[in-house]
Amino acid sequence: MVQIPLRTSSSVEVYAANEEWRSARLSHCPLHPAGGCGFARHGTYERVTPPRVRIARWYCPRGHRTFSLLPDFLAARLPGTLALIEHCVAVSAAAKSVEVAADALRGLDISLPSAVRWLRRRLCVVRTLRDAMLSMAAIDLCVTTSLPLLRQALAPNILSRLPSPVGFRPP
Repeated sequence: MVQIPLRTSSSVEVYAANEEWRSARLSHCPLHPAGGCGFARHGTYERVTPPRVRIARWYCPRGHRTFSLLPDFLAARLPGTLALIEHCVAVSAAAKSVEVAADALRGLDISLPSAVRWLRRRLCVVRTLRDAMLSMAAIDLCVTTSLPLLRQALAPNILSRLPSPVGFRPP
């Protein structure tokens, strides 16, 4: 599956309430811009979190690939939103330890080791993203811009070279 940004200024709630995935369009096959490959809409899939959010996708039979239009507010290759990941990083930075932050973020129904793993996964992807942006000389953007605004500000060809949660580079 290849993820492509769906440029939207809608919030999660508005996107879900208006079922904006229904009106999402991908005008041509990214693999075969001239056409002739049988490129067609391939339904939707639902994200676990946030609830009621569906992602529109297409299929190229010649390239044997699906393409998903991921709204700007969603994290790539992780459940949840970019705003939630940003919040996790902020809570972690202000906490005395990763354990304290994880406990505060995940609550009593999740064991502490599980919560720590969950939080460390998010911290790790943000560090990897920051390092990738530094290597691309995009220092100002990565230091001063929120993750959702960063996704909106970057061109699709840059996003395809960046790792998740903002970019779409495969692992």
